[in-house]
Order: sequence, then structure tokens, then C-alpha cells
Amino acid sequence: MNPKLEKHLNIAPEVAKALAEGKAVVALESTIIAHGMPYPKNVETAREVEDLIRAQGAVPATIAVLDGVIRIGLDEAALEKLGKAENVAKLSRRDLPLIVAQKGDGATTVAATMICAAMAGISVFATGGIGGVHKGAENDFDISADLEELAKTPVAVVCAGAKSILDLPKTLEFLETRGVPVVGYQTKQFPAFYCRDSGLDAPLTAQSVSEIAGMLAVQQDLGYQGGAVVANPIPESHAMDKAEMDNVIASALNSATKDGVFGKAITPYLLGKIVELTEGRSLESNIALVKNNAVLAANIAKDLSALN
Repeated sequence: MNPKLEKHLNIAPEVAKALAEGKAVVALESTIIAHGMPYPKNVETAREVEDLIRAQGAVPATIAVLDGVIRIGLDEAALEKLGKAENVAKLSRRDLPLIVAQKGDGATTVAATMICAAMAGISVFATGGIGGVHKGAENDFDISADLEELAKTPVAVVCAGAKSILDLPKTLEFLETRGVPVVGYQTKQFPAFYCRDSGLDAPLTAQSVSEIAGMLAVQQDLGYQGGAVVANPIPESHAMDKAEMDNVIASALNSATKDGVFGKAITPYLLGKIVELTEGRSLESNIALVKNNAVLAANIAKDLSALN
């Protein structure tokens, strides 16, 4: 590793050992801990997700910036600190260097997690849902940096599709333009986070973990610079009704407009408002889909490690 890069990274011993031995490692983001759920549910969920990955025979690597150091894998104390802390910076590509230079604390979004995972040599990442093109982007150009990152950083993102609050047709169109594979896992429909079916077709479909791992291995062999989206529908037991969620999201968006919320504050605001409007049911759905994605990511990482 480049010494200049190494001085900014702290790779947990469990993760470093797995990487050195060519074993399966799954990256995890930290915005879900710092900005996505209330304490202590956030820390409990983070631990449960890590345990699920270990149970599949892979190693979890939750990523965050603490005291200006990019941490690849968090111990119990670090998880607690991140889960309890207030005003933790939300880090995307543009924010990461400054927070590191300022010796600050930050939780990584999908984009920043991909960047840090790639630095450490991790190829598979599990999250809830990717960011995308926001509704009304034709007026304010609000497009998540996640999409550009997927086009240039070679990390596969296992998710429940894109967040339901987004303009999903435009999000898929953007990913197509940038050449990012979007693969529905055992589904021909593109999932929409809380809902199994967005009403849109998944551009590609794979029926098995081995197919997805094989695709990722070929991407690596061919020297592709970008990543991939593995769209894994939320389990049926926790899926929410699409018509109900459409109404809830419309209400949440109206509230955001009235409250003057925009930019990178919009997603955590909307997710919080949706939890309120669904009386907590959306939070349970969020937790279920994250766990589901973690299990799939661990199995993809295992198959991919066997091919490398």
C-alpha cells in the first residue's frame, strides 16, 4: 500500500487478516448508524448485521472516519461512539479529505464507503439503498454522488434498490448512461427499498450468487473501473404496500418543502419523517432489508474470493 495512503487508514486486525489471506470481506457504511436510525437501535442493528456476515463465513468491515483516521472495521467502542455522537459529519466524496485533514469524525455514505473500501481492497459492500436522482432534479440538479461513484469505483453495492423517495426512472437512466450494471437478484423488477417492486424492470437479472460473483470477476478481469448495483428485494414479510408508501413519501416531501430542507440533509429528514408517518413500521422494514442485503453480500464475497 502507498505509504501516503496508509497513514490515513486504520484497518482492523480481523479485516487485515482476512484481506491478507484472500478471504471474503464485506464493507458496511456508517451513515445508517450516525444518521439513519436512533440510538440504541442503530448500534444494535450494526452489531446484528456484522454478526450475520460472520455467520455466513465472511468478515464485516464497517467504515467511518474517527479522529481524522479512516477506519476499516470498527470495534465495540468505536460503534458506540458513532452511535451516540451528535453532529457527526455526513461524508461523501467531496467531504472526505477535509474531515480527515481536520481530524474530525464522519459517517460514510455509499459513495465515501465505496472509495474507502476500494482503498483497502474490498470489492463487495452491503447497504440499505443507494442514493439517486431526486424528484425535481430537472430544476435543482439534485443527484446523489453515489451514482457517479458507481461509475468509477470498482465496488459492487448490494442494496434493496434505490431509496423510494427518489425519481427511480431517472436514477436507472443515469446508471445506464454511465454504464453501471444494475442486476436484480432473483427478480425481474427493480426493487424500491421498502417495496419489492417499483413498477420498473430491472435492467439485468441473475438467479444465483455464483452468477453475480462471476460477473464481478469478469469486470475485474476486463479492467472495468466502475462498480455494480445488486438489487435485492426486501423480504416479503417486511415489504410495505406500494400505494401506501407513495402517499407517505408524498407527504414527507411536502413537509421537507415547507421546512426548507434540501441538499444532503434531505435524505435523513425524509427517512425520519417516513418513520413518523408509518408509526415505526418503516424502521423495522429498513432493518430487515439491511440484514437481508448483508447475508447476500457475504455469500457473493465468498464466491468472488474463491474465483480470485
